[in-house]
Amino acid sequence: MDNNNNQIENANQNQNENEMKNLEKKVTKNLIKDYSNLLNGNSFKDFSIFVENKSNPFEIKVHKSILSSRSPFFNESLRQESLSISLNQFNKKEMESILSYIYYGNISFENQENLIQLLEISIYFKLNLLKEIIQKKILNSINYSNFFQFLFQNRNLNSNEIEIKCFELINQNFSQIQNNENLFNLTKEEIIKFIQFKQEKKEIFQFDFFQFLNNWIKKRVKSLKLKKYKHKMNAKKRLFHSFFSLFDKDSISKQDFDKLKQFDIFLPNSFLIPFERTIFEIQDKKKDKKIENKEKENQKMKKEIKEKWKKKVAKMKPTFHLFRKEFEQLQKIFADSEIIKDIEYVKKLQEWINDNDFFSKMKKGFSAKRDGFSSQNWHKAVDGKGKTLVIIKTEDNFIFGGFTQVGWTNDKSKWSGIYENQDYDFIQDQNAFIFSLRNDKGDRKPEKFRIQQDQEKYAIYYRLSKYGPYFGGKKGFLNCDFFLDSSLQSGYSNFGITFCLPNGIYYGTTESRSYLSGSYNSWVVDELETYFI
Repeated sequence: MDNNNNQIENANQNQNENEMKNLEKKVTKNLIKDYSNLLNGNSFKDFSIFVENKSNPFEIKVHKSILSSRSPFFNESLRQESLSISLNQFNKKEMESILSYIYYGNISFENQENLIQLLEISIYFKLNLLKEIIQKKILNSINYSNFFQFLFQNRNLNSNEIEIKCFELINQNFSQIQNNENLFNLTKEEIIKFIQFKQEKKEIFQFDFFQFLNNWIKKRVKSLKLKKYKHKMNAKKRLFHSFFSLFDKDSISKQDFDKLKQFDIFLPNSFLIPFERTIFEIQDKKKDKKIENKEKENQKMKKEIKEKWKKKVAKMKPTFHLFRKEFEQLQKIFADSEIIKDIEYVKKLQEWINDNDFFSKMKKGFSAKRDGFSSQNWHKAVDGKGKTLVIIKTEDNFIFGGFTQVGWTNDKSKWSGIYENQDYDFIQDQNAFIFSLRNDKGDRKPEKFRIQQDQEKYAIYYRLSKYGPYFGGKKGFLNCDFFLDSSLQSGYSNFGITFCLPNGIYYGTTESRSYLSGSYNSWVVDELETYFI
């Protein structure tokens, strides 16, 4: 009897729970319907979104309170006493899609091709949950047939998760796609990231990858349309050096290393010697002699430079006491610099930094020629040092750089907090500046460029091993005033994003992009020196 009563009681309880769940679903369904009607109707709308698109201009009326409560972007934008806002970068379909999510949580994934666009929009409107949903949808959508498409679309977003998923598919299918034209459309930066990706997984590089590198370099040099054979060979050699300086001794098999001898003329000594001596214990006296001759040549060059300085000083009259004093100052402050050889450059740097304590105690903590062209080596030397002076000289004799009082650090308390839950971020520094010491185009004089108003949080960017010095920028874009990639031998310059441009030069022009380094992204670093206390 008691068992029957318990069964009846349990059945009634289950029925009540099911009825409650159905009621809750009905409430949610009605809520979605009500908010959908609110968006599609005209009641109580008090704000307008204008898109002045030339092909299809339009206006959408919305509710200010709903937008501000659901989107941090609108919460910040709608604080002003305004009845409208213009968002000209979106089309009508995109705006309707994002508003349907803001109002009642609905988003359409019918068109796989617009997933990246939707992700960009979710980031723009600071819809973090939607960003997470779309990113997972993208990761689930990436497969063998479309991973190149997603990798190329991701260039503006620079999503690490999407990039890694695409690299995994490239890695798994490399032997099948090694002649695919899309593989040869990878940028130098993407190839460097792929090499780092494989090395983090501690995988061995097969010879087919080095054959691809060789063919990619041939195509890149051909696209430069260099006329002289010497210039072509130098360009090819520089590219080989920038890639092969990344490989460590455990990533290449003995058998494949022997095959690499066909590229011997292009490979850097720093790559050849550790492999031949440490890994395979190959004694090559001819190569040792070649290295010895190179060292003698470097010593001879340094001696010639000193002799030139001595002759120059000897020609000057001893009565020029002030010059002699300044020359001694040059010798003391930048005694071992291979870049700063002009007293005017020293005076300018002292004037701009205006910190006698810094100049009296500073030392050259990093030299790319001395310590290796590697962002990893650079970060080991520079991170956590505080005040830091960066000086870069290109092969075309442009000299430029930057100064930061905060410096590069993995101390997240000093980060701007632009990227949430990441291992990288911008570092705020209102006293940071960049400078140009030598620019032979248009006979430009040395000049200092302060940070733009309200841009202090984008002063410098920290990402261990991925980039070297990185000044200025924007979230989600591979754009900055200038930076060096992980090889420290090349980079990008898009001057004017965060720091003030010279008078008469406008952002986005060829002149602004080439002002510091001579070009946007085809400049090559001859030397990088970094000073700190």
